[in-house]
Amino acid sequence: MSNEKQFDVVVIGGGPGGYIAAIRAAQLGFKTACIDEWSNAAGKPAPGGTCTNVGCIPSKALLQSSEHFEHAGHAFAEHGINVSSLELNLPQMLKRKDSVVKANNDGILYLFKKNKVSFFHGRGSFAGKAEGGYTINVTGPSTETLTAKNVVVATGSNARELPGAPFDEKIILSNTGALAIDAVPSKLGVIGAGVIGLEMGSVWRRVGADVTVLEGLPTFLGAVDEQIAKEAHKLFTKQGLKINLGCKIGAITKGENNVTVAYADSTGAEQTATFDRLIISIGRVPNTTGLNGEAVGLQLDERGFVVVDDECRTSLPGVWAVGDVVRGPMLAHKAEEEGVAVAERIAGQHGHVNFNTIPWVIYTSPEIAWVGKTEQQLKAEGVAYKAGTFPFMANGRARALGDTSGMVKFLADATTDEILGVHIVGPVASELISEAVVAMEFKASSEDIARICHAHPSLSEAVKEAALAVDKRSLNF
Repeated sequence: MSNEKQFDVVVIGGGPGGYIAAIRAAQLGFKTACIDEWSNAAGKPAPGGTCTNVGCIPSKALLQSSEHFEHAGHAFAEHGINVSSLELNLPQMLKRKDSVVKANNDGILYLFKKNKVSFFHGRGSFAGKAEGGYTINVTGPSTETLTAKNVVVATGSNARELPGAPFDEKIILSNTGALAIDAVPSKLGVIGAGVIGLEMGSVWRRVGADVTVLEGLPTFLGAVDEQIAKEAHKLFTKQGLKINLGCKIGAITKGENNVTVAYADSTGAEQTATFDRLIISIGRVPNTTGLNGEAVGLQLDERGFVVVDDECRTSLPGVWAVGDVVRGPMLAHKAEEEGVAVAERIAGQHGHVNFNTIPWVIYTSPEIAWVGKTEQQLKAEGVAYKAGTFPFMANGRARALGDTSGMVKFLADATTDEILGVHIVGPVASELISEAVVAMEFKASSEDIARICHAHPSLSEAVKEAALAVDKRSLNF
């Protein structure tokens, strides 16, 4: 085998975990390759995984566009901006989304070139063990055989299908089809009131769809702090999202241009609803199809995840796995942190990922973001805590923006005052949460945040005020 095809590190998968792992490995001096099979409409390489191609990036593009449309139709008049004959150009909206995606794809390819990462466009799979490492086959647009001392599996996840309702991406949609509906559906159904369901439901509601969300659990956003979730439910319902909790989904019958869902509601009563399009967002499953891990004895658990230890080592020496294909939250930024940590561990360094300070975000309007423990978790664990909240309606910048919905909530240890969790529902919560992440990484107290000067007027003042409220000394409410 030629030396050109021998690598210190081969990363299988070019999503957030994979491409970041490859770049960091190359920065550390390893001869590195990354294999990724995503292609764009022109058949060209489209690294970035689900996140860049059919997840985080395109959904944020559509959320932004649809929010502009809603503001133009409903909020601009209050600012003295009159818009007449408002018109939706959906093809242009989708075209812009695609251009945002392509810019990210091209950016990753540029970063590979800049960092001297060899990129192979195709599907990577284990062929067997080689002297001092492993043999990896690449099939697809690129056909190669590589050898690697270290292999990082970063193959991501796929949308979970409902039995009896396979995705056709025309009528029954996963996140992929939900991002590419070619005409605004009159009636849109969403099964699953999680991140994807709420974000996609919000996009299409804003541009004119009548959206009904069917959620199996009896509680709304059960992983979110209960007080924050209740506030979000109230706001989403006011916007026009019809959210039905405690639904037991029955038969799903697809017609030529619609789909009918039979379900039992929270009272047990049988219901049926017919939709023009149906988005199914009931979670994701690890993607190991075609990886051929059995060729080298790669261990998977009963749910199909690659089995790893706390440091992302698999059962095989020199084989690592990161991101959605392993345990832990299926979040792009979690995958990135693991990718960096693994590259550093291969170099003999001490890579670090703190699961307790990974932020979560739902990019609806208002946004929902949190880090650390919820109030219900602290109660269940018997932890004595203090809570402080501050509403955006008392924040000057929020009033000027015209978006005063929601609040910031702090949870701190009753004895030490160490911050245990911060929860936000409100404008740009995704940006505001970073201060809380930094504070918790440094084991700050709520008093520390309360004593830091925040610019006025800014939304960040609501964070300071919520920290002050822990000690019942909020200044502006």
